[in-house]
Formats: sequence, structure tokens, C-alpha cells
Amino acid sequence: MLVHRTVVTRTAELKDKLRQQAQAQGFDAIGVASAREPWPAGGRLEHFLALGRHGDMDWMASERRGHPLSLWPEAQSAILVGQSYAPDDDAIALLQRKEEGLVSAYAARRDYHDVIKGKLKSLAQWLARETGAEVKVFVDTAPLMEKPLAQRAGLGWQGKHTNLVSRTHGSWLFLGAILSAAELAPDAAHEDHCGSCSACLDVCPTHAFPAPYQLDARRCLAYLTIEHKEQIPREFREALGNRVFGCDDCLAVCPWNKFAAQARETRIALREDLRLAPLADLAALDDAQFRARFAGTPVKRTGRDRFVRNVLCAIGNSGEDGLAVAAEARLGDSSPLVRGMAVWALKRLLDGEAFAALKSRWAPRESDPGVAEEWNA
Repeated sequence: MLVHRTVVTRTAELKDKLRQQAQAQGFDAIGVASAREPWPAGGRLEHFLALGRHGDMDWMASERRGHPLSLWPEAQSAILVGQSYAPDDDAIALLQRKEEGLVSAYAARRDYHDVIKGKLKSLAQWLARETGAEVKVFVDTAPLMEKPLAQRAGLGWQGKHTNLVSRTHGSWLFLGAILSAAELAPDAAHEDHCGSCSACLDVCPTHAFPAPYQLDARRCLAYLTIEHKEQIPREFREALGNRVFGCDDCLAVCPWNKFAAQARETRIALREDLRLAPLADLAALDDAQFRARFAGTPVKRTGRDRFVRNVLCAIGNSGEDGLAVAAEARLGDSSPLVRGMAVWALKRLLDGEAFAALKSRWAPRESDPGVAEEWNA
């Protein structure tokens, strides 16, 4: 019994110190979960994949994604941290800025991976020194299911929009994880507090949630603007509105956001010049200009062609005739994605006579079948 009490006391002391270290690093939340217990998240992932709801994201089918032990068999504990990125603006209201392109709150800032991983490595090194046990660090770049682990660690719960919700930070948390070979006492898993609320499901403009707690990524505007490599399907283009990278709707309407204080980490502060920008300026970006503008941000990963594709879709939704000039300038673009969406935008902005005149000049030159289809649709 004495040995047992000594172990428990040591564990409690270690966890207190761990929380203090996490706070010193500037993290907003921390919790511990067992890395070895079975969990239903793997089964939900299999169902998601079997239905093809992952779309182009073939990396999600990795066999190691089902359980932490598949990634690292020696893992005993998972330490989850959360970093708030709560914006101080209203993402829903920004959808009315039709002549400006809207970038998701998580991406209109320095890439969180770089900032969080540096801090998490420092925390992991401290833990390794304290326990003498090996550690591994993950920030959304390896096949580790952080959200189910975060719920187990008590940081929050996976809401009906499938994202993590915190009673303290709402839907605005970046997550990071440390797997440790040390066995730490787990925290209590967080209970679900969504109740009867369906705000996140109701606000989705493309009905991407087949049921509560289920997402069909193929219908999600975040997926379509970031991950999808082909042309945006016609049925979703109008719903895109002025979004040019990502979508915050289901996050922004969560009632628990009323408790979320503005993010404190200055190194990932929201940048107004990235959050909204004139669509005409964004459409004119060449590859070098795109890379320079979005250097060090998540937007850069998508690449210039897909981004400008999104911009032209937003131009087509703007209802602003004056933006037809910006769209027409992209008819000779080297990317079929860009050319095709420029055609769609012009068809929306020009009257029948003006579009027919444009088609007579440009359509005969087009060799890409997809772009030709846009001309003739």
C-alpha cells in the first residue's frame, strides 16, 4: 500500500508540474489520456472511409491511423494540448463582403504547425527528462487522431460538426499531442454538451453533415477549397460565396464560443490583410506573388492555381459586373482550373450578348476538355 500511495503521489505531482510547464509555454489547455485503451474512433473512421466521404484525401486511409499504438506500439500515455485561435471578428458577417475574398480564421495567420510544434517539443523534452521515458511529438502532420484523444484527455468533446468543442474556448482550438512511454494517470474524458443544439448542422450551406457527428468531406467547402484538386463541382459553386480558402460557418455559430476569449498567442495572431482582400487583387496573383503573399501560412500549401480557382468562383458569386475584367484576364492562364472557373465567373457576370462575343474569341483556342465544357455548359 505504501508503494502504491508513493506512485500515485508522484504521478499527481508530475501532472501538476506538467500543467505548469504547459502554461509557461503559453498553451491554453492540457490533459492526459491513455494511449492503450480501445476506442470507437477507429470504427467511425472505417465507416467514413468505406462510404468514400474522404474524397481526394487518400492519406486518411493509412492503416496506422486507427489507434495510437498502430503509430507507436511503445506509447503508454497521450498528452494533449490546446491553443486557442479565437478570432475577434464575425465570420458569418464577413460573408457579406462580396467583393473581398474571405480566408478561414485558422489560415489567415502564421502556420500554427510551426509555432505549436516548437512549444510542444520544449514541453516534451521536459517530460522526457522528468520521466526518463521516450516521447514523440505530433501536430496534425502524422496519422494520429487528435480530436478523439483530446476528448479522452478532457479538453472538450467532438461536437455535431465533428470538431472539438471546449466549454472554455468554444470551437477555436488548435491541437497538439505528445505520446510518451511513461504511464501517466489519465484525466476524465469530457462529456458531450451539444444537447439538442443543431446550429452547426443547420448553417452548413452545402448540407455536408449527413447526420449529427458525421461529415461528408466531399460536400464541405473547406475540403473543396483546400484539398480538392479538380474543378469545384457546379452544384457547390454558388454556395461558396466569397470564401477563397476554407469555411468557418459551423465553427462560428457554436454557442460555446461566447465563452472563448480572444487568442493570446501573438505569434499566430489573425492578420487582417490575409483574412479579407479585394478579389480583383487576388485573381491577379501569379505563382511568385502568391508564394510571397502567403509565405509561412497554411494557404501556401494549396498552391496558386487552386487558390485562384477559388477566387474566380467568388468573383462569379459577387454580382459585381466590374469584376468581369479580372476574370477575363485569366482566360489565357496556364492552368485549366483557372481558365475553366474564369469562364464560369464570366457567364455569371456578363449578359448573353457580351458572353457570346467573348466565347467566339476564346472558345476556339481552348484545347482542354474541361475548360471547353465550361464554355458550352
